Amino acid sequence: MNLREHIRDVPNFPKEGIVYFDITPLLGDSKAFQYTIDMMAEKFSTFKADKIAAAEARGFIFGAPLAYKLGIGFVPIRKPGKLPYETVSVEYDLEYGKDSLSMHVDAVKENENVLLIDDVLATGGTAQGMISLVEKAGGCVSGIGFLVELCFLEGKSKLNGVTHQHLLQI
Repeated sequence: MNLREHIRDVPNFPKEGIVYFDITPLLGDSKAFQYTIDMMAEKFSTFKADKIAAAEARGFIFGAPLAYKLGIGFVPIRKPGKLPYETVSVEYDLEYGKDSLSMHVDAVKENENVLLIDDVLATGGTAQGMISLVEKAGGCVSGIGFLVELCFLEGKSKLNGVTHQHLLQI
């Protein structure tokens, strides 16, 4: 299946000159979505993780069903103030500023292997933040899996040498 055919290009979103790669058509097609999760399970299972962690919101879309398929736990990584228990947080750089991510302090145990999942590797800021968060909690990032890697933005330069894979490159 050609996943690119299920990703819509939206010019000038969120601002003039940007092309947004919209995964909504892929999610709305049951066969394409199921194929995506199956391919992620096949390709990303080589990372030998104890848990999957993913950032809200689109990382959840792929991370949770992938954790279920692989029979491992899922760790939600959220924006500050969204988790009800004690958290560990990191601040990270974005293309146009800073952002923060949080997770429960007991979500990742010392030396636990964690596979990070996200929909798109663009500038690498969110992935870099997730890496820092898992390491700050004492976990080990075994790898990162993406649906799409936007190669022209060179986000892999921010992955601190962590191995990553993708299903599609643009």
